[in-house]
Amino acid sequence: MSALEDFKRSKRLAVCVDSDGCAMDTMNIKHIRCFGPCMVTEWGLEQWREAILERWNVINLYSGTRGINRFKGLAMALGEIDSQYTPIDGVEALIDWAGHAPELSNDAVKKELGRDPIFQKALDWSVAVNKAITALPQEEVKPFAHVKEALAAAHRVADVVVVSSANPEAVRDEWKRFGLIGDVDLLCTQEMGSKAYCIGRLTEKGYDAILMCGDAPGDEQAARENHVLYYPILVNREDESWRRFLDEALGRFTEGTFAGAYQQALIEAFNANLGQ
Repeated sequence: MSALEDFKRSKRLAVCVDSDGCAMDTMNIKHIRCFGPCMVTEWGLEQWREAILERWNVINLYSGTRGINRFKGLAMALGEIDSQYTPIDGVEALIDWAGHAPELSNDAVKKELGRDPIFQKALDWSVAVNKAITALPQEEVKPFAHVKEALAAAHRVADVVVVSSANPEAVRDEWKRFGLIGDVDLLCTQEMGSKAYCIGRLTEKGYDAILMCGDAPGDEQAARENHVLYYPILVNREDESWRRFLDEALGRFTEGTFAGAYQQALIEAFNANLGQ
């Protein structure tokens, strides 16, 4: 039985928190310095490097697909590269898998290695990304301002669950390093399933209410699919967003006044901030 299935609630409320780009100021540096460059290297795309890296960042950081799973982002980027720059062998198989697989992780890719050579390349790319992330200077990877206080405050009134599509080792290491893990009751990462799946399993635990904190449209969608509340962390306004969570939103959640007009205004500002 997985940690998620075995988990039992200890409070009547739950606060779910995404990691990269939401609690941790890691998303930009990981994509700009690791994900995109490793793709260019793995597929030999140096000839178009600048344009391809710019597009990678738009897909993964600065548009409605912000926060997409790494393999979905890879499939999207390689699909565009195949049509605009140079043929990518096996890209159709990767796109099909990324669009339908129930799990998108390194272990899931390994199960597809006999299907098409592109899956070996996708795995090699993902492993290289993880190594590059591990090699990032630790002083450049840190939580956003007010996160530590916000998590501590949330933990006093709710179970706190990390719900992230990142790899578990990186998330656990980062949250331990900055003393955040002590205010976490459960860690749900890439290998446990999608964010929507994890939140869905949490709704079966008997909570009175669940609030998902995220920075990407996929986080809001996962919350909406499971009929739970959503608090957005705005891109390039993260410190301000966490201050508001601490000063205002958490209180509304615990008092039962978060839903309705208040949440709708937050989501509208979130969409406008991403140009949607």
